[in-house]
Amino acid sequence: MNNLKFDNQRLIDFIAIGRLCIDLNANEINRPMEETLTFTKYLGGSPANIAIAMSKLGMNTGFIGRVADDQMGRYIVDYLKKSNIDISNVITDKSGSVTGLAFTEIKSPTDCSILMYRDNVADLKLQPTDVNEEYIKNAKAILVSGTALAASPSREAVFLALDYARKHNTVVFFDIDYRPYTWKSVEEISVYYNLVAEKCDVIVGTREEFDMMEMLTMKGNKDDHATAQKWFNFNAKIVVIKHGKEGSIAYTKKGEEIVGDVFPVTPLKTFGAGDSYAGAFIYGLMQGWDIGEAMKFGAGSAAIVVSSHSCSDAMPTTTQIEEFILNYGKYKAIE
Repeated sequence: MNNLKFDNQRLIDFIAIGRLCIDLNANEINRPMEETLTFTKYLGGSPANIAIAMSKLGMNTGFIGRVADDQMGRYIVDYLKKSNIDISNVITDKSGSVTGLAFTEIKSPTDCSILMYRDNVADLKLQPTDVNEEYIKNAKAILVSGTALAASPSREAVFLALDYARKHNTVVFFDIDYRPYTWKSVEEISVYYNLVAEKCDVIVGTREEFDMMEMLTMKGNKDDHATAQKWFNFNAKIVVIKHGKEGSIAYTKKGEEIVGDVFPVTPLKTFGAGDSYAGAFIYGLMQGWDIGEAMKFGAGSAAIVVSSHSCSDAMPTTTQIEEFILNYGKYKAIE
């Protein structure tokens, strides 16, 4: 068991809010982007990927966001529909905005980068009036990610969603999801990340992302315990700090420290691991699993996705994750 309480009478399991964009993943791998000629299009954006992951795992999933009134926006809406994600709160923006694009570069399994185009993007046009209180009231959990805080009016929309969630005891997950684009200063990042984290039940991020959050109040801190304790003084019940290939550590308000399993694989790419981990981890928590078991499920999902060309398309089912973990264990035993 874990220390989260979900209202099982609610019809919607999970709602994500924020970024809906397009990933264009390089087909010619092991070379720089300057030499890459073709890309494959996928749905992208951290909260979108996590929503896809949750739906693939059988959860009743919805989304709050805006898409551009263009071909890419229509592609995103169609993809969400085909993925069984409720789009009743996905709005087509009519202001002349565009769809955010992320071109990926895969120089090697460990040397990957992302070139993002984020000017005048539709997802950051999300308005507070787009956030439906009843929708959040009827959900067991919502997820917010840091990118949605980078500009107004999306920033205000997220804060309103958080207020509704706290009002109706909807569990809130915060994926820090730091991206340098659009933000004006380190101080701005730290302030808004902190204000959101104070309202969340579960916070997930890398050590580097927590460092960014602590830039003003705990600068120079590298102590995971101190980081977690700060958020336990607010609403947080679980804080997960990821350390790359070394795995993740979860801290609980009860004083527990759980080291997550890792499944080392030879990756095709490095991106996508965080989103796949978050989706499967959240799924496990919502099933009432022990935190360690949920972390193991997340690690298995991440290993599958980094071994695949896509992120959203590669999000695995429960059966796929279970089989991966089982077969991985057998393989290691033979070694």
